[in-house]
Amino acid sequence: MNADKDLEARRSWYSAAAAAYNRVRPRYPVDLIESAIALAQLGPKAKILEIGCGPGIATVEFARRGFSMVCVEPNLEMCHLAQQNCAEYSNVEIQNTSFEEWDLQANSFDVVLAATSFHWIPAEIACPKAADALRDNCPLILLWNVVPAPRYEVFQVLEEVYRNCVISMANYQSIEQDKLNIQAIHQTVIDSGRFHKVISDELVYNITYNTDDYLMLLSTLSPYIALEPEARNALFALLRAKIEQKLGGSLDLEHLCSFEIMEKTVEDE
Repeated sequence: MNADKDLEARRSWYSAAAAAYNRVRPRYPVDLIESAIALAQLGPKAKILEIGCGPGIATVEFARRGFSMVCVEPNLEMCHLAQQNCAEYSNVEIQNTSFEEWDLQANSFDVVLAATSFHWIPAEIACPKAADALRDNCPLILLWNVVPAPRYEVFQVLEEVYRNCVISMANYQSIEQDKLNIQAIHQTVIDSGRFHKVISDELVYNITYNTDDYLMLLSTLSPYIALEPEARNALFALLRAKIEQKLGGSLDLEHLCSFEIMEKTVEDE
């Protein structure tokens, strides 16, 4: 997770990868979105604050259902993409600012939404500020769209490339580990004392990427963004050759999507 990155680094982190992120990151399954809306009991006039909307992948799903939205996004390139993707929705306002710097509108929102973004903000800021933005007894929804990854047998085909190029990336991470990482974030929110009453759901399914789209997907991930361009290009060339030669030019990936809904804890008067 990336909560230790300072704000300035985070503000520009995805700049070079924004267009690729918008193109190849998977969308949230409609069934999962509908389930989250129903379980959070969102009325048609609910006002949503979205934290770190990126290019608006989740934003569009909520906007097209008529909810009023204020979305904050620190990265300028992502902000522009979100504005383009949400251009037809007059009910959406996108602000180019970080959640930390956003001017708090206390007790103003019916839901705070964070779609694969809550881990970027230090918990000691994110939890109380999200709670303070909410009206009493209203929910925080954490949506997660974990980046699709190869099954273990597919990863084994690629492992040799990583061991020869970037050995630190030669570690397989399972869906179960992804679930544990999400659970740890959820527990941090509960431990803050500002939220309670968790409802959750998840969906795991298979998704296929061709070689070009898979390498573009990798280019949106922090470990690859952090590589020097020459090292990244060399790694991608070897991965391309391996995928074409051993996997027929496409990869079947596992994709985990989930949500947690937590209600704001109201202090006794």
